[in-house]
Amino acid sequence: MASSLLTRTLLGPRLIQSSFSLTQKPKILTSLFNKRPAHLGPHPSYTAYRKYSWVPCVMASSLIGTRADFSTVSVSTNEPVVSVDWLHANLKDPDIKILDASWYLPDEQRNPIQEYQVAHVPGALFFDVDGISDRSTNLPHMLPSEEAFAAAASALGIENKDGVVVYDGKGIFSAARVWWMFRVFGHNKVWVLDGGLPTWRASGYDVESSASSDTILKASAASEVIEKVYKGQAVGPVTFQTKFQPNLIWTLEQVRKNIEEKSHQHIDARSKPRFDGGAPEPRKGIRSGHVPGSKCIPFAQVLDASQTLLPPDELKKRFDQEGISVESPVVTSCGTGVTACILALGLYRLGKADVAVYDGSWTEWGAHSETPVETS
Repeated sequence: MASSLLTRTLLGPRLIQSSFSLTQKPKILTSLFNKRPAHLGPHPSYTAYRKYSWVPCVMASSLIGTRADFSTVSVSTNEPVVSVDWLHANLKDPDIKILDASWYLPDEQRNPIQEYQVAHVPGALFFDVDGISDRSTNLPHMLPSEEAFAAAASALGIENKDGVVVYDGKGIFSAARVWWMFRVFGHNKVWVLDGGLPTWRASGYDVESSASSDTILKASAASEVIEKVYKGQAVGPVTFQTKFQPNLIWTLEQVRKNIEEKSHQHIDARSKPRFDGGAPEPRKGIRSGHVPGSKCIPFAQVLDASQTLLPPDELKKRFDQEGISVESPVVTSCGTGVTACILALGLYRLGKADVAVYDGSWTEWGAHSETPVETS
């Protein structure tokens, strides 16, 4: 069994200073999650939308750079990010679960599980974006069914009472996707670590090298239970209950309908050259261009140079520049549904918590010969 092999070959965790180089060769070079068979299976029926009330124990990222007693500072779930200082002060809180949700584009040639094994925030578990996904489609990392997500979250030891802090190795990138996933399934006690692992290390905080057998087993189990659910097999006890929020996720048909009805402002997070159709798509067989009527705000434009989320005034200015009103409904898309969630994160900071994400995004839309495409 893969998890047994990993348990035998990994050493226990140790703390290393933030100057540790990520180029050092990790102890394990084989990805945990290289298996992804396609399994057919419908999503279970979905429940109605229900809102959570506010939850304490999180502070705004604007407090980064100070060294106050962050364990005493709290704010509601109206704020989508937390600072590295707050997380450092609350590392030992048993009701805070930390997830390393690093994921990279294929051409970046970076392996997130290898990097996790080399250096991660102490106590963090690895969340496999590709593994915890819908196994009934060939589209990349699509949202799994409620049953599958509940099983995966339970395997990671996450309960509904827990606050979840998600980070990645780029700053704010794939962590926003996992933040959105938890919210789609009704868990609003979730935040992105502002600036991610780079800001954590730049702030001088220690990272953990290698991984304990327990964390490896949990990460491996989360991927394995996804496969079991889609195969119709029984899984272990479920400690995480989902409450599906259908307004936060869109399908191809909803996007197609929106072209005519224009009920939602559609924002594309891809680069301007890809949006305009002047640059080829990174995936083969995908046409270039954009959904008719959509507007382009590349995801990097809602982040600052240190890859932290822009403050509200700058975010509003950026959306205003493209004629996007926070008073009207919004749907976001990108290449595969990852960076669209960064736009949703930014809009959430502006008080817009109902932004929908087109899950299939351009990889789905551009692959269909009958879907309309515009170029600039």
